[in-house]
Order: sequence, then structure tokens, then C-alpha cells
Amino acid sequence: MIPPKPKARPDRVSLWRYMKLFRQDLLSAQPARLYRAWMAEFRTPFFRSYLVNQPSLVETVLKERPDDFPKSGRISEGLKPLLGNSVFLTNGETWKRQRRIIDPAFEGGRLRDTFPAMRAAAEAAVERLRVHVGEMVEIEAQTSHAAADVIFRTLFSIPIEHEIATRVFDRFRAYQREQPILNLAAFVPLPAWMPRFHSRRTRANAAEIRGLITQLTAARMAQIEEGTAPDDLATKIMTTADPLTGETFDTEEMVDQVAIFFLAGHETSASALAWTLYLMALFPEWQDRVAEEADALEGAGFSVMSSLRISRDVFREALRLYPPVPMMVREASCPERFRDRDVPKKSQIVLSPWHLHRHERLWENPDDFDPARWQTENGRKCGREAYLPFSAGPRVCTGAGFAMVEGPLILSMLLRHFRFERVEGREPVPVAHLTVRAADGIWLRVLER
Repeated sequence: MIPPKPKARPDRVSLWRYMKLFRQDLLSAQPARLYRAWMAEFRTPFFRSYLVNQPSLVETVLKERPDDFPKSGRISEGLKPLLGNSVFLTNGETWKRQRRIIDPAFEGGRLRDTFPAMRAAAEAAVERLRVHVGEMVEIEAQTSHAAADVIFRTLFSIPIEHEIATRVFDRFRAYQREQPILNLAAFVPLPAWMPRFHSRRTRANAAEIRGLITQLTAARMAQIEEGTAPDDLATKIMTTADPLTGETFDTEEMVDQVAIFFLAGHETSASALAWTLYLMALFPEWQDRVAEEADALEGAGFSVMSSLRISRDVFREALRLYPPVPMMVREASCPERFRDRDVPKKSQIVLSPWHLHRHERLWENPDDFDPARWQTENGRKCGREAYLPFSAGPRVCTGAGFAMVEGPLILSMLLRHFRFERVEGREPVPVAHLTVRAADGIWLRVLER
């Protein structure tokens, strides 16, 4: 059985049609040839873009010469109301300074420190789901709740039930529904003074989220000054000084960073977990293997993660088929020559985990769900060269290690207690907005194991 995949568009469509498709869903807006192409060029009246799948070129852009290919401002146009000047959107020295302050909070030793909070969030997710045994459940809503709980527990030492945490979670879901991945300024170059045409509700939701995060951040600043702050991720980040300048984040800068931690750490984890649970329902033999392995969780601490090998391979395979961030856009800062083709300065360089992870010339049976592939020569090779769920190089997601603990842990905890089954007639259709989600949700039946 082949997991669901969106239909590709015809090879040639008008710019207007492309813009309309792109705003609705960037996956089905792309032609089928991208699953075989090493490189593809797209032209609009305003700019050129080049989708790059050849592993050596991906390596050039992300690892060998990242400073020559900064993040494209076209993507930030749609996200600035919420993310401000966060590390996700910045470039150059500003970005490097932000990473120098943020990265120490996510180093290997800190994962062990955050594990109890992650486990508590996983156990809370089990209890929330227990009341739905025997029912059909929209599982994306459940995984969103669990992932948000992880973020608040590890970042601010508060559960999702905290009043402010609950309000941020509710407003973020509203923001996600309102905000397309790109707005008009991504397609048409606009001067800085011109309004960006964000909807009134998008602006209002973003402002409320940032206001609530400001309350949490200001309260933590006060605790730090009083010496009463808990030793969590927020405290670590807010007390870490840039080793080059000695500066720390002020409240406004910290609000920007918390906004992206919530977007990247909650939205992407929720997407990955939801698709993984759907795949478990689609392939019950793998579900049973993960559940059997999950017995190791009984009374275990952080060291148990090394025992959850099947869960980790299952989660990796779900990230391959349904990477939460389907495309990344960089900009050529100078003229380039790729595959005997001139790439002008200011061209958009599109790196697509969605297409790279399913590339027909790289992966064996690319559309199949096969966690065992990670133990094969092809899987290991492609894992090094063609697997980018967290990007790669200097701009690799700082929370990649965090996610690879959180995902297998929550997955194992849920499958230890429950069995998930498909609901006939409710097969999910992947679409991409902020992340890869299902058009009408992912509906599963929850049974006691």
C-alpha cells in the first residue's frame, strides 16, 4: 500500500494559476517532473527560481558556501507579523549572533535535562487521549496539543493548561488557519514602505500571540533578576551572553525567538507525529513492533532513548515521506553556474525536502513506507546526501536533536497504551501551508491496547 501523495499539476500553467495553486497548497502546485529532475527552472516576470535536487548542488548551497546563499526575503514576507526578527528569518552577522546565543541551550547535555519535561508531556497526552478510546479522533489536534505542551514545559516550565499557554496555543491555531505560506510580496517585488496585505485576522492573531509571549518573557526576566528562575530553556537562552560581544537578548529579541521556537518546535513536531500515527494505522505490523519495543519505557530515564531503535526508524521514515517543512528558499548573492546553466544574481534557489526525499533517481521505492530502509546501503547513503527534514549545514535546525528525542518518545508512549486504526472514507490528503498537514485532518480510531 502506498501512503497518500498529492496530485501534481500540469507541466505548464499560467502565472496567475500558479500563484493561486501556490497559495492554496505548494505541493500540488508543482509538476510531476520534479520527482526526477536534478534541477528545474521557473520564470516569472519578476524573478527566476531554480529548484535544486542534485545532492552535490544541495551540498554547495547548504554546507560549502552557505553565506553566498542567504535565506530569501520572499519567504519572510509572510511570516514577519509573527516571527519579527527571529533567527528563522535573519541572515549574516545578525543570524550568527543569534545562533551563538541560542545553540548552547540545545547542546547534547541539555537534552538529558529536558527529558523529564518531555516525558511528563507524553504522559499527559496519554491521559487526554484515554477519554477518546473507542472513538474517531482528529489526530492532528491531539499531536498539536502534545507538541505545544512539550514546548511550554521545556521552555517555561509550565504545562499547556497554564492560562497564558492555553491562550497562545488557541491563537496559534487560528493564525495557522488564516496565514498562507506566501503572500503577494513573495511573487511581486514591493518597496519597503508598501503594505504587505496581511489579513486583519492574521495581524490580530500575531499581535495577540506576541503580546502573550511578552508577558511570559518579562516575567522570566524578573525571576532571573531575583534569582528564582527555573533551570529551563528560556532561562538558559536569556542568561547566555554572546561570546563575541557579551550581549544577551533583550525582551523584544527574546519574544522573536520564542515565537520561532513555538512555530518550529510545535508546528513541525505536531505535523510529524500526526503523519507517523497515520502511517502506524496504515501499517499495523510496524505499529505492533513499536508498541512491543515501548515496554522499555517502564520506569526508564533518558538512557531509554538508545533502546527505541524501531521507533526512531519509523519516525525518520515518516519525516522522509512527510517532511514538516516541504521547501526552503535561498537567494543567490552573486551569479552562479549550475549544471551548465547560468543562474543570475538574486535568483531564488529552492531546496525541496518533499521532492528530494521522494526522488526517483536516488531512493529505492521512494513512495513506499519502509522503516527498514535505514538499515540498507541505499538508505544510509540517501540519509547522508538526500535527507533534509531539519535542513543541513550551519543553518541546520538548532532543535533537530530535541525533535529526534521528542518524536520517538511520544510515539512510543502513545503506542504502548493505544492502537490506532484507519477510518474508511477519511484518507488524508497532504497539503502544505505553514507545514505539511492533511487537507481535512487525519482521522483515526483509538482503541485500548
